[in-house]
Amino acid sequence: MGFIASNYYDFLTFVSTVEEINNSSELLPNLTLGFQIYDSYNNPLFTFQDAMNIFSGRGTLIPNYRCRTSGSLAAIIEGLPPEESSQISNVFRIYHYPQISYKSQNLFMSDAFKFPYFYRTVPTELHLCVGIIRLIKHFNWTWVGIIAPDDDSSMKAVEILKEGIEQNDGCTEFIEIFPHIGVLPPDKLNKIIDSINSSTASVIIFYCEREYLSNVYMRIIDIMQLPGKIWITTPEWDFELTYPLGLTVNNNTLAFTIIKKNIPSISKFIREVNPMLFPWDKSTWKWWMVLCESQCPKSIRRSCSTTMKTSFPHCNNKYLGNSYSVYNAVYSLAHALHSMIISGSRKNIPWNGGSQVSDYLPWKLHHHMKSIHFKNIMGEEIFFDEKGDFSIGYEIINSVYLYNGTVRTAIVGSYNPYALPGQDFTINEKAIEWGSGFTKVPPQTKCSQSCPPGFRKSTSNEKPVCCYDCIPCPDGEVSSQSDMDICKKCPENQWSNRKRDACIPKVIIFLSYKEPLGISLTLISIFLCFINILILGIFIKYQHTPIVKANNRSLSYVLLISLMLCFLCSLIFIGQPDKLTCILRQIAFGITFSISLSSVLAKTITVVIAFQATKPKSKLRSWMSSSVSNSIVLCCSLFQALLCLVWLCTAPPFPYQNNESEIGTIVIECNEGSIIAFYCVLGYLGLLAGISFIVAFLARNLPDTFNEAKHITFSMVVFCSVWVSFIPTYLSTRGKYMVAVEIFAILASSAGLLGCIFIPKCFVVLLKPEKNSKKYLTRYVKT
Repeated sequence: MGFIASNYYDFLTFVSTVEEINNSSELLPNLTLGFQIYDSYNNPLFTFQDAMNIFSGRGTLIPNYRCRTSGSLAAIIEGLPPEESSQISNVFRIYHYPQISYKSQNLFMSDAFKFPYFYRTVPTELHLCVGIIRLIKHFNWTWVGIIAPDDDSSMKAVEILKEGIEQNDGCTEFIEIFPHIGVLPPDKLNKIIDSINSSTASVIIFYCEREYLSNVYMRIIDIMQLPGKIWITTPEWDFELTYPLGLTVNNNTLAFTIIKKNIPSISKFIREVNPMLFPWDKSTWKWWMVLCESQCPKSIRRSCSTTMKTSFPHCNNKYLGNSYSVYNAVYSLAHALHSMIISGSRKNIPWNGGSQVSDYLPWKLHHHMKSIHFKNIMGEEIFFDEKGDFSIGYEIINSVYLYNGTVRTAIVGSYNPYALPGQDFTINEKAIEWGSGFTKVPPQTKCSQSCPPGFRKSTSNEKPVCCYDCIPCPDGEVSSQSDMDICKKCPENQWSNRKRDACIPKVIIFLSYKEPLGISLTLISIFLCFINILILGIFIKYQHTPIVKANNRSLSYVLLISLMLCFLCSLIFIGQPDKLTCILRQIAFGITFSISLSSVLAKTITVVIAFQATKPKSKLRSWMSSSVSNSIVLCCSLFQALLCLVWLCTAPPFPYQNNESEIGTIVIECNEGSIIAFYCVLGYLGLLAGISFIVAFLARNLPDTFNEAKHITFSMVVFCSVWVSFIPTYLSTRGKYMVAVEIFAILASSAGLLGCIFIPKCFVVLLKPEKNSKKYLTRYVKT
C-alpha cells in the first residue's frame, strides 16, 4: 500500500508526545519511555509478523522466546483497521498486554469478556449508531435508506440502526451492501443508484469505516449528485476541503465525526523539528516539502521554500490526522504507569535491559489502565469506561460543497454519551445549510404523510410499520395530536367535535317548551282543553234538556272533567324531567284515563240497561239508578290507582341521563322504573277500552233517539287505533321523540273520545234545538 500522508501526522504526534512526557518533571520523573514503531502497510500478513516481532524481537518469530536488548514492553498502541485490530488482539490477550487503539471503533471490541485488555481513545461505533438514531428521532425522519460495507462490524451496526429506527416508529426502505475489499463494481454501483432513484426515502445513511472509504470514495461522490436526498455519513471524508470540480454535490450532508482537536505542542513540534532525525525516503521528503508552501496554515508552516508541486493535500486538512487520539493514547498509558509506580505495584520489577522482565507487569498495568482519570492539556476529563471505551463523543458536521471545488464545514451539533442527561445530544438547526429542492425546512422524509388530529394511523401486515393509512376517528373518539396510533374515547358526558380532535360536552336535550315541537304540543293541548271546557259549559247551560239528561248527565260531567285532565296531564310530559314530574307523568296519565274509560264503560252499560229496563217485568229497572254507574267508575278507577300505588312502592319512575340513545347527546328522560308495572297500567287501560268497545258495538243498533252506543263504538275504534299504533312507534323512537309520541297518543285518543261522543250532541243542542225536546222524542217513538 502506498504512503498515506495523514498517517504521518500520527507518527509525528506519537514521537512528540513521548518526548513531551520524558521531559516532564511531574509525570514519570524517574522513568524514560521508549518505543518501537512498526508499519504493517495495511497488509494482514505484515501485521501478524510485526505482532510477533513485538514479543520476541526483530527477526525472531519464535513464540515465547524473547531476544531483546531494550526495556520492558508495557503496552501496544496501534492504529490498525478494525478487522486487523480485532485479530491481533487475540495474540496480545495471551500475554495480558494492554492494547490501546487510536483508530478502531469496532463495536464488537466493546465486549470486555472477549477483549479484556483492549482500550481505545476513539468512541465505539455503538455510540455512533445511537447518535444517528437520536438525530433521526430529533428531525422525525421515519423513512430512510442505508448503504454500508459488508464487514462484520458494519453489518452489526446496520442491525442496530435498523432496530433503533423501528423502535422510534420508523423503518428502512432499503439496505444496500457493498464489498469492503476492492473497488466497488459497476453493477453494484448501478444497483445502489437504482435503489436510491426508485426510493421515496429522502434520508440516506452512508455507514462506512475510514479504511474502506478509499475503495468507494469517487463512486459515492457520484451517488451524492442525486437530487432531493439528505446524507448522514460516518467516514471522515467530510474534512477533505476539496473535491473534484464539475460535480454538483448536494448540500444536504450531516456527518458524524470523532471529536478532533489540534494540540498546540504538536503543531509546534511539526513546525520546528528537524526532519533528518526521522527515517527518510522520497515520500516523506515530499510530505515535509508541502509544509513549506505558503498555503499551509501558520501553525504548521515551516520556514523553508520550495517550488515543487506534490499530490499530498495534507496541508489543507483541518486537523492533523488522528493526532488528538494518538496524544490521548500515549498520555493514558503514561498516567497508568505513573499510577502503578506511585501505588507500589512496581516493587521488585526491574526496568533496565540487563534484568529479566517481570511477568506481572502487563496485568498490573492493565489494572491501573482501567482506573485512570486525568485532565489532558486541553482541560478535558480523560477516562475509560468499564468496557475500555473512551470518554469522548461525536461532532455533527454540516458540509457545504462550493462551486470552486472546496468544501466548507460547520459544527452543527454533537453527541456525547458521557455528558449529563439533556446535554448528551445537541443540534443547532439554524446553523444547518440545506440544499434547494425541499418545500419544508428542515426536510421531512416519511413513507406516509402525517395523520392530522382527528385521524389515526392504520397499518397492515403487507406494509412496513411506518407506512400507514389515515382513518378518521369514529364518533365519540378523538385524536388531539398528529400521527396517533389509536383514538381516545371521550368521557361519558362528552362527545367528539366535528373535526374529531377534541371532546366537547354533550348536548343535553329534552322536550322543551321553547322548541317548536314542544310549543306545538302545548298549544294543541291547551286548545283541546279549551274546547273541552267549552263543551262542559254547554252541557251545564243546557243540563235540563233531554239530550243532555239522556245517558246519565253526571257521567257526562265526570267524563268531560277527566278528559280535560287528560289534556292537561300531557303538559307534564313537556319540560326537563325531575323526580316529581317523572312520577306525576305516568300516575296522572294512568288514573285520568282510567276514569275516562270507566266513564265511557259506565255510559255504555247504562244504555244497555236502559233499553232492557223498558221491557215488561224487567228486573234491570233497579239498576237504573246513578249509584250503579258511579260505582263502576269508582271501582275501575280505584283498581288503576292500586296498580299505580304498587308501581310507586316497588320501582317508581325516575329521571335518567341517557348517553346512548342519540349520538353526541345526553337525553334527559324518565325511566319507567318497572317496565312490567308500566305495561300493566297500559294493559288495564286497554282492557277497559276493549270492554267498552265490545259492549258499545253490541248495543249500537238499539232503537233509541239518544242512543250513545254508536258514538261510543266509533270513539273506541279511534281510541284503540291510536294506542295500538302507539306501542310500536314508541318502541322505535328515541329521546325526546318518545315523549312526543306519548303526548300525541294522549291528545289524539282524548280528542277522539271528546269529538265522537260530545260533538254530535253539541251540534244538536246549538244548531238543531227543535230535536232537543220531548215532543220530538215522542213523535220519533210513535213513528
